[in-house]
Amino acid sequence: VQLQASGGGMVQAGGSLRLSCTASGSTFSMYVMGWYRQVPGKQRELVADIRSGGSTNYADSVKGRFTISRDNAKNMVALQMNSLNPEDTGVYYCNLRPPSFLRRSDYWGQGTQVTVSS
Repeated sequence: VQLQASGGGMVQAGGSLRLSCTASGSTFSMYVMGWYRQVPGKQRELVADIRSGGSTNYADSVKGRFTISRDNAKNMVALQMNSLNPEDTGVYYCNLRPPSFLRRSDYWGQGTQVTVSS
């Protein structure tokens, strides 16, 4: 399984970025797909995830500003980030969480840097 993320970069506060991540190596329609963020000195934290049926979960800090979506046919998950602020800065990691009955560990992408300047 490989995850390829893209779309990071540098933007001014108030701007927008769109992250996307494409998975290969299997079929992932039953997996939870998500995005996590990590900043130096802190643990990786959930930004948003989306289940196979389309239900979503967001960190409180991004609700109303970020939108996660998935395309099962393309094995792709995207994160539209609007109204960005400097606190959104970090390395964003794409995540695949297998269904529990598979007894497998999560898969992680390589990370993409997002920098928001004030």
